[in-house]
Amino acid sequence: MTTKTTTITSAFSQEVTEGLTSFPKFLSSKYIYDKKGDKLFQDIMAMPTYYLTNCEFEIFETHKEAISKAFTDNEGFDLIELGAGDGKKTKVLLKHLIERGDTFAYLPIDISQNVLDGLKESVEREIPDIVIKPQQGTYFEVLEDVAGYNERKKVIMVLGSNIGNLLHPQAIDFLTNIQNAMTPGDLLYMGFDQKKNPQTILDAYNDPEGVTEAFNKNLLHRINNEMDADFNPDNFKHWEVYDPETGTAKSYLVSTKDQSVTIKSLDLKVDFTAWETIHTEISQKYDDNIVEWLASESGLEIVNEFSDSKAYYKNYLFKKK
Repeated sequence: MTTKTTTITSAFSQEVTEGLTSFPKFLSSKYIYDKKGDKLFQDIMAMPTYYLTNCEFEIFETHKEAISKAFTDNEGFDLIELGAGDGKKTKVLLKHLIERGDTFAYLPIDISQNVLDGLKESVEREIPDIVIKPQQGTYFEVLEDVAGYNERKKVIMVLGSNIGNLLHPQAIDFLTNIQNAMTPGDLLYMGFDQKKNPQTILDAYNDPEGVTEAFNKNLLHRINNEMDADFNPDNFKHWEVYDPETGTAKSYLVSTKDQSVTIKSLDLKVDFTAWETIHTEISQKYDDNIVEWLASESGLEIVNEFSDSKAYYKNYLFKKK
């Protein structure tokens, strides 16, 4: 049983209240990201089993000239990256664009101001000739602002299979919102993790070193620190499943015992039975047919695609229909 008499003071608080008073329970993975969560995700991207990062690096290294030519415009362009993170992969392309002498501005967007501060500092140090204008916020908050960039071509970029955190109906909404922010001539460049050996996918999200487990449990640490809660993360087990039929990988925190958690700032008591779950994240996998369907439903059209040598991962280039 869960009891609550609370005044919602933030989106985080509201979503924690909603998720932990629902059945089954859930929490949003976007709240994993604070200073500690950002560092843990960077550690995950460096893990040998987390193939996504190396695949996208390979795509940029192999196809950077073709990608640059597709982006470039005589009047210059604005490169707007949603969920920019630490920008390690993007820097490969940024350096090549500068070497080509292309005229562009780089607008990285991320929910984490900590990440943006680090990204701006590193980009300006490594690529001193670049014009960089970071913006903090969620995708949906900034897309309205993005729509106002109409003086020259926009290239909206979403790397790292961020769309994989959305179920197909939500992905269509997301793509439609991007499409609505685009004008004819604009492009969307987006990563989609491909269906592959199910074991390869499971290994990517369940490393034996426990980095992904620590990342997933950072949600509980954030609630403890920011909402005066008493979660014991050791009483929860990180669990990953993958359904090859739907292409959906899911992350859970599983309560290993009967327990109660108090979240003082929300005046909320949450009871867990042994082996009860909190669903924290999905990571969707795709094939060409699914991506083509998503694009069609969203008013977009595939212009080109770029793959790594193993065909584990693809970056698709879209235009407005």
